[in-house]
Amino acid sequence: MPLLKLSAEEKQIDDAMRSFAEKVFASEVKDEGGRQEISPFDVDEICPISHLEMQAHIFQMEARSTLEGRRKRRFFGRKTVNLSIPQSETSSTKMSHIDEYISSSPTYQTVPDFQRVQITGDYASGVTVEDFEVVCKGLYRALCIREKYMQKSFQRFPNTPSKYLRNIEGEPWVANENFYPVFTPPVKKGEDPFRTDDLPENLGYHLRMKDGVVYIYPSEAAASKDEPKLLPYPNLDTFLDDMNFLLALIAQGPVKTYAHRRLKFLSSKFQVHEMLNEMDELKELKNNPHRDFYNCRKVDTHIHAAACMNQKHLLRFIKKSYQVDADRVVYGTKEKNLTLKELFAKLKMHPYDLTVDSLDVHAGRQTFQRFDKFNDKYNPVGASELRDLYLKTDNYIDGEYFATIIKEVGTDLVEAKYQHAEPRLSIYGRSPDEWRKLSTWFVRNRIHCPNMTWMIQIPRIYDVFRSKNFLPHFGKMLENIFLPIFEATINPQAHPDLSIFLKRISGFDSVDDESKHSGHMFSSKSPKPHEWTMESNPSYTYYAYYMYANIMVLNSLRKERGMNTFLFRPHCGEAGALTHLLTAFMTADNISHGLNLKKSPVLQYLFFLAQIPIAMSPLSNNSLFLEYAKNPFLDFLQKGLMISLSTDDPMQFHFTKVHERNLKRYEYILLVCGFPPRILELNQAI
Repeated sequence: MPLLKLSAEEKQIDDAMRSFAEKVFASEVKDEGGRQEISPFDVDEICPISHLEMQAHIFQMEARSTLEGRRKRRFFGRKTVNLSIPQSETSSTKMSHIDEYISSSPTYQTVPDFQRVQITGDYASGVTVEDFEVVCKGLYRALCIREKYMQKSFQRFPNTPSKYLRNIEGEPWVANENFYPVFTPPVKKGEDPFRTDDLPENLGYHLRMKDGVVYIYPSEAAASKDEPKLLPYPNLDTFLDDMNFLLALIAQGPVKTYAHRRLKFLSSKFQVHEMLNEMDELKELKNNPHRDFYNCRKVDTHIHAAACMNQKHLLRFIKKSYQVDADRVVYGTKEKNLTLKELFAKLKMHPYDLTVDSLDVHAGRQTFQRFDKFNDKYNPVGASELRDLYLKTDNYIDGEYFATIIKEVGTDLVEAKYQHAEPRLSIYGRSPDEWRKLSTWFVRNRIHCPNMTWMIQIPRIYDVFRSKNFLPHFGKMLENIFLPIFEATINPQAHPDLSIFLKRISGFDSVDDESKHSGHMFSSKSPKPHEWTMESNPSYTYYAYYMYANIMVLNSLRKERGMNTFLFRPHCGEAGALTHLLTAFMTADNISHGLNLKKSPVLQYLFFLAQIPIAMSPLSNNSLFLEYAKNPFLDFLQKGLMISLSTDDPMQFHFTKVHERNLKRYEYILLVCGFPPRILELNQAI
């Protein structure tokens, strides 16, 4: 893995950057509670001062007639214009190796020969040469930082920006599969997905959590000497230095100006392409065999299991369960155990009188900017007893009803044939027994669907547990979350259910209301997790760093054993400070929502350059934080950010089946943007 080398001058600048970043971070924390709907950088494209400055600079550049001046202008012109494919010095008769490779690839050859507009000239960056040099160095280092953290944790970094970085460094680019994530292959026909006879043997390693990170020791003697196994462990000081640099970068004037202009250019480029090639795309759409709106493959990469069904589905299941199990004991209280009939009598209602409206799980306008009211919508008819009975994995009937509902949703996906989903199940960190209970529920009910894979979401509610004395400190919460899966990785045969469950998990999510004001600035002075004994909640960055750090070590161990690895895919940028998105740029494989990217042109441009996938949910945002008409989804798509549509919570936002709603939304994307289903299929963020 290439290392970023800094000159002595750059190292001296780092101290000033760190001081400046701390001021920016403090400002972000102070303004974290504010929710602006309009980006402060959405200014008029024509700025008289910068326009006059650019004209004067062009005049000075043209006045130079020396050979050295001409070469310098051509050099910067090439670096500015040639943004689609990394270029090297070539003659007019010979293609570069990268050009030759791309032009001969099967994917390239299947793309129609669209009309294109070319920008020519020595000056095309929109900023002065001096500013352009500062901008390029900053963006280069930012991409190197993300590449470093992705490779250490075996998460994805696209080949295209990697080729650019190697081209800048003058090194040949070579694809290295050692840094790629490992996914569990699909279950073959006739194979039992719950078999336990092929689990690896026990390695006998010892585990110890130190400063919030799990360390692995080859033996008990090594643990007593504090000599951990040679794995890539995180370095907090390095992380903070990189974060401070990025904080300073996104606040620099020249970088903001350049990023803003480049984003405007990308948006205009799409509109020109649409005007020039609309008929060609329509022709390709009609000539594409066996693909239309109904059999274009769709993947819902952001959906919560507790709300993966629509309201009618839940209502129908409640009535059916009452018809079949009215006399079954399903709920336990301190006084007595209740049958289903007695439970509804206690709630003073009858299932046959319920309607979708009286079920009251739809998130309407009353939940806008009220995350607390939105959480209450998980309670059917406002009764937490029904939520516990129908939407929980750990209850009196061991989550049987919830498992049945999920399997019915999976059956609908299989029948739809081209619909896939990735539901999220919760691990809270309150008890180390949560993993055992969840995996036992999963295996006992044999929850397997070829059109489903699973995610684990970690709610950021340490403050709730601490206020009730469930946890002594934040470090205990991290132990409860990560130690059980480390133990199952080291000794799978001792934890068969959890080992099988981990095979079906693709990643970890971090969830909660981002608009909550934390009041904490993550720095080297922050308390360690075992020292965090106060009742206040740690900041978003604090959570993200320690989740990433443990996932990084866990992935190294699992890849060494030939097991599947995990991605870090948090909810990010729906509300709150820009530092959330900055942290995700460093640590996350992809994110959900990302609305606040419209407030920072630099971060938005970095997400474009690094092609970080963003699962956006306009219907969800419309009920919580941002009106549908103001959603930046279409703007991000036209600029070339890697985005996908997701449902988030069908129970709260939809009235029809999940896949039917998906079809309508994908139909919208195809019609508005002119993307044939084949192209959409190739560009989905899975």
